[in-house]
Amino acid sequence: MKKKAVILAERQATIHEVYGKANLAYLKEKLEVYPEILCSADLKDPKHAEFLKESSFIFSSWGFPAMTDNERGLFTKLETIFYAAGSVKAFAEPFLQRNVKVVSAWQANAVPVAEFTLGQIILSMKSYFRNTMDCRSPEKRHKGGCTRGPGLYGETVGLIGCGMIAKLLIKFLKNFNLKIAVFDPFMSEEAAKSLGVEKMSLEELFKKAFVVSNHLPDLPETRGMLKGNLFSSMRQGATFINTGRGAQVVEAEFIEVLKKRSDLTALLDVTYPEPPEADSEFYTLPNVQLSSHIAGSANDELLRMSSYVIEDFDRYTAGEEMKYSINLDMFYKMA
Repeated sequence: MKKKAVILAERQATIHEVYGKANLAYLKEKLEVYPEILCSADLKDPKHAEFLKESSFIFSSWGFPAMTDNERGLFTKLETIFYAAGSVKAFAEPFLQRNVKVVSAWQANAVPVAEFTLGQIILSMKSYFRNTMDCRSPEKRHKGGCTRGPGLYGETVGLIGCGMIAKLLIKFLKNFNLKIAVFDPFMSEEAAKSLGVEKMSLEELFKKAFVVSNHLPDLPETRGMLKGNLFSSMRQGATFINTGRGAQVVEAEFIEVLKKRSDLTALLDVTYPEPPEADSEFYTLPNVQLSSHIAGSANDELLRMSSYVIEDFDRYTAGEEMKYSINLDMFYKMA
């Protein structure tokens, strides 16, 4: 007899985008899946209660419904939540405290972010973004005055934070002749050695790296960590990349540095708030490139996220250890 499962999301379209026809069909082959995709309003409707009570699994993605204690209590036989998205901060803690397993596709979401950042690092080492601005001037173009970066050979990349995204990025960067410096207060010297990177203080990293990329988790102690003095200390022509979180940057101080240091480049996929306020100077500074939080999974990449959680569903039902499950200790350290 098949176990029961329910699919939850505030927007049905999200489930169809993330799971696709093939993965949804696979789940319906393996499980008795409730015929409706339920949202938070549906949890208050008693007509669904009996199936929820018998459900062993929840499958979801972005827009996991907010629940009261009573609504969580409807799932009396719940074993595992499979969340085909990244951060589980908004909903997972009460379930984990009840010993319900939670699986997240956060590692799948690391792949496109690492790929995106790799592309930006390669271009930044060639000073591509300053060069293309210079090329708008016929005078600079004809007189050979366009900026050229140092290139990748033997240069230093600095990574702030060494979670899943940074570890995958390090793997990608190993294909190039680069020195990789890392700041991460949780990383031991032994771990740094095993990754083939040099552990540095934040101050040293900003001074030495030609490209600095932020990958810190969004924790209270990391907010406001990246201050103006760090950006002021960056090398001539250096680039700062942020695909982590905007709140970790003291943006008012960063803007002042960017106004004084036209040689610096900021590639910001995230800001705080996001998007920036309408009067933010990020929109007008010529050495700032803004993107609309596109580093993470989107379009075709979304299917990878549901495939990761379904792989763990298969492991779980086969009695094997899951690869992407999250425990309470991990939960408190994650973004």
